[in-house]
Amino acid sequence: MEVTMEKREDSLEEIAESSLPARARYRWVAEDVRTQHSLFRGSRLLKSWLNCIPVFEKGARRDIVALERVSAIDCICHGQEGASEGFFYMYMCHFSQLYVRLPFDDFTMGVLHLLNVAPTQLHPNNSAYLQAFQVLCRLLYLQPSP
Repeated sequence: MEVTMEKREDSLEEIAESSLPARARYRWVAEDVRTQHSLFRGSRLLKSWLNCIPVFEKGARRDIVALERVSAIDCICHGQEGASEGFFYMYMCHFSQLYVRLPFDDFTMGVLHLLNVAPTQLHPNNSAYLQAFQVLCRLLYLQPSP
């Protein structure tokens, strides 16, 4: 699998900032989520993981998504914070355990749009529920819809 990766390591300033308390506007998020930081401290670890876990649907264009590690101070609950390009964070378990693949299918996109949420605003158990619903619909020869 070939993935375009950003080749950067956390700067000393980012590592020092990683011990700062959670951003004030995210205090509503459960503490265990706010304090959970990425395991991918370096690009090599992410690249190694990406070589083992499929992230894209078969035949999907891989240039539509850039997979990059986050800085030491970013958490799953953080927003785009004025970034110049749109992005969202994902839990690793979505790909490794729930078999979520990019790009999202029409059903998943429809549910996210209907609920007006980003993919990371769904708990991993909710993502598993969506997949189970899709499997059930397919077994019953039904087209899943939001």
